Amino acid sequence: MSRSRTTGFSLIELVIVIVILAVISAIALPRISRGAKGADESALGQNLAVLRTAIETYAAEHGGKFPTVAEFEDQLTKYTNKAGTATSTTRDEANGIIYGPYLHKVPPLTVGDNAGKTKVAASAGADVGWIYDETTGKLTANVAAGVKASNGTEYASW
Repeated sequence: MSRSRTTGFSLIELVIVIVILAVISAIALPRISRGAKGADESALGQNLAVLRTAIETYAAEHGGKFPTVAEFEDQLTKYTNKAGTATSTTRDEANGIIYGPYLHKVPPLTVGDNAGKTKVAASAGADVGWIYDETTGKLTANVAAGVKASNGTEYASW
């Protein structure tokens, strides 16, 4: 009579596999987290470029006048008249509301303590994503001074 023996992994083999997985995880996880930060920085650069292009296009079509802080979102996401004083979600040629829209929506800030915020204001605040100067058309990210990107530059200077 023969005895059948079931085969399987020994405890030593299982421990070795777990140690190997732990080493791989220790190497891979920091690389993945750095990749996420790089993606946020890249998105910030893209969002700034899109917003600045929209501001410049608005100014070109409105006689050099930049959008106002108070009406920033409406003036860039809706149709406007030549003066920028009337906005509409639809084009209205009869009333001269034919300019724009320049953005689908204001993109969110992707880095810093205010990440996810879309509000545009003249000065920093807890609920503000973008700081905008309507006299010069300059737009910057609302990130605290001293907070730097991976290349060593401050986000506020982008």
